[in-house]
Amino acid sequence: MSSKHFLPSPTHLVTTSLHSLTLTNPGLAVDLPNKIVYRRPGYGPASQRVHIISGGGSGHEPSFAGMVGPGLLSAAVAGTIFASPSAEQVRAAIMARVDHGRRGEEGAGVLVTVMNYTGDVLNFGVGVEKARAAGVEVEMVVVGDDVGVGRAKAGKVGRRGIAGTVLVHKIAGALAAKGYGLKEVAKVARLVAGNLVSVGASLEHVHVPGRAKPDPNSDEVLRDGEVEIGMGIHNEQGSSREMLELPELVGKMLAQMLDQNDSDRAFLKVNSNEVVLLVNNLGGVSVLEMGGIVAEVVAQLDAKYNIKPVRVLSGTFMTSLNGLGFSITLLNVVNTDIGGPSMIELLDYPCEATGWSTPVSKETWEARNTATRDQDASVSEEIKPTGLTLDKEAAQQALTRALEAVVAAEPEVTRYDTVVGDGDCGTGLKRGAEAILSHLQSRPLTGDAVVDVANIVPIVERSMDGTSGALYAIFLNALVAALRAQGAGEATPGVWAAALRQSCDALSRYTPARPGDRTLIDALYPFVETLEQTGDVRKAAQAAQQAAEGTKGMKASLGRTVYIGDPPGPAPRSASAWKSCSSPMADDDKNDGAGNQAQVGSNSWASARKS
Repeated sequence: MSSKHFLPSPTHLVTTSLHSLTLTNPGLAVDLPNKIVYRRPGYGPASQRVHIISGGGSGHEPSFAGMVGPGLLSAAVAGTIFASPSAEQVRAAIMARVDHGRRGEEGAGVLVTVMNYTGDVLNFGVGVEKARAAGVEVEMVVVGDDVGVGRAKAGKVGRRGIAGTVLVHKIAGALAAKGYGLKEVAKVARLVAGNLVSVGASLEHVHVPGRAKPDPNSDEVLRDGEVEIGMGIHNEQGSSREMLELPELVGKMLAQMLDQNDSDRAFLKVNSNEVVLLVNNLGGVSVLEMGGIVAEVVAQLDAKYNIKPVRVLSGTFMTSLNGLGFSITLLNVVNTDIGGPSMIELLDYPCEATGWSTPVSKETWEARNTATRDQDASVSEEIKPTGLTLDKEAAQQALTRALEAVVAAEPEVTRYDTVVGDGDCGTGLKRGAEAILSHLQSRPLTGDAVVDVANIVPIVERSMDGTSGALYAIFLNALVAALRAQGAGEATPGVWAAALRQSCDALSRYTPARPGDRTLIDALYPFVETLEQTGDVRKAAQAAQQAAEGTKGMKASLGRTVYIGDPPGPAPRSASAWKSCSSPMADDDKNDGAGNQAQVGSNSWASARKS
């Protein structure tokens, strides 16, 4: 593993890399504060009604920012290296960096595509929900194409997104460029995502600039000649480590994608007459070796599976920094059923992006387009009073006491999260509670429930980062919309219960947790149910406390422990007792935040490990 870098500062590295795209393609602009690369106004087909936004952690270039251009993405949002961008960045991209169709044109809107990583799904989900609340037509497609981790190990987390995602972007981007509407573009994007299988392999883990060098005797370092099959694009564990030559390695990788007898990984039956092959360089393999790898893959597909790809794409599309590895993707070409171009026609459709093989055109260079979008992406609309009233003095006192209790509980929450997570849950909660307390001192509650909750939402979003922050942001943004829908009147316990139920429903669109998964859901849903049934907040709080106590010894179904192993203790409770609860809220891939808050006041297993 090489730990040498020309630019050792990760922050400087990301911003300068984004800026460089505007130098190699004058049709692009960059919003550096929000780390958004976007097409300049007028750069692209005038008939395009749908704009596609994607993104994720930096370190995977040229995806995603290098895929911005006519016929592909309209904008890309970048996080720090291997970390999801924030919900505010996503919202800014949707609302201020593309044409989002609020002008009422039929079929106009924004398609947001995201790879299946918990932090990405949650933060992009918050951005999507905020845009919808503002009246923008937005669809979101989650791509999970990796078969490196099978069903049993992945569980509810599902398949990770890797290089096959770029085929979703290319085909959907072409359809959008041809003037199709949001419904058709989103349908085809989901169809492509559902017909992808991918798997990667690497000879080394990668070193992230700014981090300490790894211990040469640790599991982070592979031995000479050892290859990790199924390793993710963030150094995540794969399915196995073996000493293999290329032919045996390719054979195992193809078997994971195509063997229908492997019930753990037979995600897709590739039975189409047309198959597209993508061989992707993870960043550190020479062009010479990539040629040899492509030849081996094509030969084995023909000899062992009688598959003769109609298109063979090879190059650097989605990297893991300078990863010494490659991935293989197969797209099962199927009928799009939209009465228009086929997947192959869309794949062949011309595009202009530095991350794709088509060069920037002469016309683009000569245009010397200098236009930018100058509106302030950080400005949010003022919330107008709705007439849904509450006792502002009593509410201010109760909320203050509750927040002070959260601050006081920080050491205990941190202690539990240190055992089963990465130890930042308590400090995150404390930071958020203190920020809201400070806000309430300078801006006391107004007595309008919608205005007061809406004013707290940005405080939470700014002060609570990571996946847990995204969870609270989704819940609170949905709560604002649900309270607004209640109309004018008194904000009774029944009104709050109905609104909280809708907030729970909103969470179900972004996280797979269910009651019994040992997450915050185990305490949240009993609270909402009891409040609905009794209208008594005290009884609802007691129900939540009892449910939290019931997580003692329960097996966690989400978070890091999914990939590590089972804790001692009984199997999780059946979710049948919770049928009236629509669904979920999950802890993140670090197993912090929501995944551990239900642990306060309950036992955790002493032998829990982190990946």
